[in-house]
Amino acid sequence: MPTNEQQWFDFEPSAPVATEVAPAPLLVAPRPPAAGDGFALDAGDRIAVRRSEKASRYRLSVGRDGAVVLTIPVRGSERQARQFLDSQRDWLERTRSRLAQLPRSATVWTLGTSVLWRGEWHAIERVPGAAQHVALGEERFRVSRPEGDLRPTLEAHFRRAARIELPPRTWELAAVTGVEVREVSVRDQRTRWGSCSSTGLISLNWRLVQAPVFVGDYIILHELMHVREMNHSERFWTLVEGVCPRWQEAERWLKNHGSALGL
Repeated sequence: MPTNEQQWFDFEPSAPVATEVAPAPLLVAPRPPAAGDGFALDAGDRIAVRRSEKASRYRLSVGRDGAVVLTIPVRGSERQARQFLDSQRDWLERTRSRLAQLPRSATVWTLGTSVLWRGEWHAIERVPGAAQHVALGEERFRVSRPEGDLRPTLEAHFRRAARIELPPRTWELAAVTGVEVREVSVRDQRTRWGSCSSTGLISLNWRLVQAPVFVGDYIILHELMHVREMNHSERFWTLVEGVCPRWQEAERWLKNHGSALGL
């Protein structure tokens, strides 16, 4: 599911041209080059190098914090790795620049802090005449007191809303699309918006309640289509297109706002 703000360019070890593929669903955390990696790049460039037995190509990934991981096939060479990296310098700068401009949520939420809720940015406001309530747009939330960090309390409200809203919506869309679902759970996933199994077990990220409804529906439909096609093949995306014509718009929203939700 290409939702994470992470771009991938692959090189076959001997290929002269890079090919762009879908962004990976998992954020790869950079690490310092290990002794077995064979060489190190300029630390000031924030590029970590790692070799992978599973990688068949050179791969460059950019995390939301701008850190870069260069993955090298086991039989790849330092010379080709550096050539690949040099060929992607312009892309790296553009990607880092765009990441720096993405909206991000504050670590501490106090009165006046803007929070993404129901797909819109709202400032946390006092509710006149209700000392133990704050508002995000038209919705009110009970808090012990409006002072201090309100994030733990508000996120608890968000998780509760997700557990109430997301499973019924999943069952509804499963019925509409004719997909058999066995179980729906809402979890605190840090690297993905949703997951599923071929046996019909659907898991959704509670943060979807902070997104627009059509985005949440897209993630649910995406996972439902995985019950039929457990890959990201052309056939899979054809299935997604058939049930969710706005899927590309939803992907763009997640790409531009995922960092504000911690993904």
